[in-house]
Amino acid sequence: MKIRELIGKITLQENISPIERNKVSGTFVIHIPNPLASYYSRFTEVNRPNSIVLVTKNPVSFEIILRATKTINDKYELNLDGAKCEVVIGRNKYSGIRIMGIDRYTNIDKVQTAYRDAGFEFHKNIKLSKGTDAIIRVNKFFNIVDVEEGIYQSPHNKDRYYFEVPRYMNWEEFRDITFDIKNNISVTNYDIAKGILYNKDGITDVLRVLKPNMTVDMVREIREKYLDRLS
Repeated sequence: MKIRELIGKITLQENISPIERNKVSGTFVIHIPNPLASYYSRFTEVNRPNSIVLVTKNPVSFEIILRATKTINDKYELNLDGAKCEVVIGRNKYSGIRIMGIDRYTNIDKVQTAYRDAGFEFHKNIKLSKGTDAIIRVNKFFNIVDVEEGIYQSPHNKDRYYFEVPRYMNWEEFRDITFDIKNNISVTNYDIAKGILYNKDGITDVLRVLKPNMTVDMVREIREKYLDRLS
């Protein structure tokens, strides 16, 4: 199947934690856990960070982040995935660089130093409790393959699917509909987030669903519930 690469945005709600060690002193660094960490960690021997957010002093464009990440990857022979990120904690909004691909917690400070050397200024540290609830928005590239009309799958994670929905939902509507659907469906223990994909015809609203051993039938069932609510 042909892999398509699109630019888009994903919005999710997670319990985040502060990085207290192995970072540039006095800066604000966040760890976003894998929503299915307890499942996937059974198959890995090394405890790797999932997503790290280097919170910046000011918002930085996606283009600048991409250019800096490529330079850092080439210079240090890394395979980092850098993206523009916004983290909302209560009434406070923070901008930053979302990074995936750091192989050890002990290497976070080295990666952060590389971005600092590339000209990024970081936000001063703030007190954050482990497991703090946050809304996270990430501008990123999506690699997808077409499964059937309106349903896509990640070629790099067979448990990750995307499906189209007919219209935009704000966060409150998405949260309320999702809560109702999760209490009235046979599919259980899945993680879902909302997103958009940019293409030549405009914007496509999608939902991302993630579950161990996810099947297309499960995705169809979940999608039908949303289509019924949004029609």
